Formats: sequence, C-alpha cells, structure tokens
Amino acid sequence: MREAEPVEYAVGMEYYVSDADGVGGRLRADPEDFRVTEIEAFEPEPVDADPGAYPHVLLRATLSGWDTNDFASALSNALESSRERISWAGTKDKHAVTTQLFSVVDADPETTADVTLSDADIDVLGRTGRPIFFGDLAGNAFEVTVRDPERPDLVDAITGDLRAFGGAVGEDSPGDDEGPVTVGVPNYFGQQRFGSHRPITHEVGLEVVRGNWEAAVLAYVGRPSEREPEETRTARERVEEVAADSRDWQAALDAMPGYLNYERAMLHELVDRDADEPEDFRAALETMPSNLQQLVVNAAQSYVFNRILSARLARDMPFDRPVAGDVVCFTDSDAPAELTVPDTDRIQRVDENRVDTVTRHCERGRAFVTAPLVGTETELGDGEPGEIEREVLDEVGIEPADFDLPGEFHSTGTRRAVLVRTDLEVERDPLSFSFALPKGSYATVLLREYLKVDPGDLG
Repeated sequence: MREAEPVEYAVGMEYYVSDADGVGGRLRADPEDFRVTEIEAFEPEPVDADPGAYPHVLLRATLSGWDTNDFASALSNALESSRERISWAGTKDKHAVTTQLFSVVDADPETTADVTLSDADIDVLGRTGRPIFFGDLAGNAFEVTVRDPERPDLVDAITGDLRAFGGAVGEDSPGDDEGPVTVGVPNYFGQQRFGSHRPITHEVGLEVVRGNWEAAVLAYVGRPSEREPEETRTARERVEEVAADSRDWQAALDAMPGYLNYERAMLHELVDRDADEPEDFRAALETMPSNLQQLVVNAAQSYVFNRILSARLARDMPFDRPVAGDVVCFTDSDAPAELTVPDTDRIQRVDENRVDTVTRHCERGRAFVTAPLVGTETELGDGEPGEIEREVLDEVGIEPADFDLPGEFHSTGTRRAVLVRTDLEVERDPLSFSFALPKGSYATVLLREYLKVDPGDLG
C-alpha cells in the first residue's frame, strides 16, 4: 500500500489503495472544472400551498464560486432575514459550480425568486412543512476535469487497482471509454471536512469532546498554518502569545483581520467576559452558527472514523465484505434508482455463522460493512473490528460517553459504510471523470487516487 501525503495523514487518511503513480494535474483551475449537482430526495408542495401549514420556501440554487455558508449569509441579507432561518441539504466547496437545495422559513416566494446575487441562479420550487435537512440529500453527481495531467496514461492502471479494491465483478474493462466501470475506495472523509489549507476543525472538536473549552477556542483562533496567508498566520501567532502570557484578549482581537468573522466574534466574547473560566470559552465557541458548532464535533468523529479505516487497511482487512465482528448496514430502499445508498438505521452484527451469507449480500450491493461515527449511543464492533475501534479511541483519548455535551455539541453518533463504490466514466481529452456518490461521500477521496498530488491541488 502507498502512504498518503503528510497533510492527509494528519486527518487520518494514511494510505492510498492504488499502488500506481498518479496522473498529476490540478482540480478546480476554474469553477466550471468541478460541477456538483445534488441528487434530490425531497418533494415540495406547490408554491401556493397554505403558508401556515407549509411555512418553508424551498429553492434550488446554481452557484459558481460560492461557499455554502457565505451564500446563506448573502441570501439572508438580501431577504432581510436571520441566517438561522435558512437550511440546506449539503455543504459544498466554493471552488465549483454547484446546484443545491435551500429552504427559508417564513419567506415570501416572489421576493425570494427576485433575489439577485452575483454568480447565483435561484429557482423557487415550492413550500414545505419543515426545513430541509442533510438527510434530505440522496447524493451528488460530479463532472470533474483535470487540468495539466502529467501522466494521463496511468488512468487504466489506477482504475484496475480501484476495481479490485471494490470487489468488482463483471466483464467491463478498466480501459473502456464506451461506458462506466465500477470502482471502489475507502469511504474516507476528505480533506475539506477538516480544512483544506488549515486542517484544524477536528482538533477543535476533539478538545470540545474532551471538555477542554479553552483549548478548543485557541485551536480555532490560534494554531497558525504554513499553508495560510502571512497576515492570518501572524494574527494567530499573536493569539497564542496572548493566551500564553498576558491574557489580553483585546490585543488578540486587534491583531485579527476583519474578514475572519468567526474568529473575531469569539475574541469579542472573550473581551466582553474578560475570559478566564471554562464557561467563558464555551460561550465564545457558541458565537459560531449552530451548524458550525455541530461541524467541529462531526469533524472529530470523522477523524476517528478515518483512523479506523486506515487501521483496517494496515491490517489488510477487506472493505467489500465482512469479517466476524463487523457491523453491516443494508441498502436504503427509498433512495433514487440511480444511486445505491447505505441505510445506517438498518444494521446487523456479523458472527462467524453469518459471514458467508452477509458476504453474498455485500457482493450484490445489498449490504455494506460499517465503522462507527462515535457518539453517546455507539456500540462498538466485536472481534478484530471492535479491537481496532477501541485502540483508536484509546489513542485519541476519548470514549462514547464523552459526546454527552451541551447544546449543539451533543452527538449520539451513527455508523458509516467503510467502502464507497461508484460507476465511473472517464474521458481523455480533456481528462475528465463523471460519477455519482451517496450523501456524505467525497469526490476528492476518489480523485486523490488518480492524481496523487498535494491536497492543496485537489481544492
């Protein structure tokens, strides 16, 4: 197995599963090179439905160069509404063209349709009785172009490795440009889950889970990275100096650039409270929007999950079929026909007597081996899978009960498939990839196997 880039290693992604060299190149040279379209699983009522029963306006937005959170803020400003009144099905990267769903509570459909924002096309679809949630997204379809590949002839070798890893069966050829081939990769959380240029989101979350509120704040506003601009790096260095010496939070705030809104909001709270107690630092973290409070804990769970997958790879354990002690889930029967989606609410433990039977379900795409996204209700696996899970938790210094946290930081946990398969189509001039993934899976986790470049070039 090939070792990952150091920045990937730091977020638990320790290996590639394809041994071939990468094709090189760059993603997202232009937003048009990375197109993402949500595969929707949410049906609204007509736009003229009773607003008392259906107070949420559902819209589809096609965005170029927009971060999802930034678009939500801009939309709320345009509607003269609170940002907390806007929900969405999936967070997308700004260096892309994305088509995605949003809902706005108590908005006027005509006013919403008339909103004009640069590089954003808004289409009002109807009304709903509740806000849209992450669970309302079935998956995403991707069309990705790689610019300036250095070794495009290696595509076939990499595809062959990924077909073998995914347990591919059938007669399709890895070099067949006439149609899709089925490939598989570890279902890692991608680099952008943790911060593409400053991967600290999981570090913030881990400190929250450990109950270290001050350390969590300082991880967010401090912790300079060599990959960020000099201005912000210098500001974060000043924060760390203040934290270690004077505790003069106003001096830290004065050093922080105005465009780092969340960092400045936290430091404002520390100044107002003359912070020195754990509850002061928790209050500072709670100045973040609620979805970002959830995100830092989710990132901690994601880091642990990635570490579990890497340990499974290191032990040469299969991903496409279970071993005794694994927990599997089954296919979501309500998912759109074009996408196979794991249903982690339907799980089953696999003992020695069930391995062969469950393996057949996995081979047919009806079941998936899982690992935990640890929370208060997590039940770890048995046998060797459970041994890996416990070892990783011990190394990280947390346990399921630690996720019993206040407010938005609390998490009961769930499970997640360890393997993601997709039908992949490749075109050669320019080199481009078309595929679809279930919700929560990352296109860059597949594409990193092909490019094998610094994560910064994956966007």
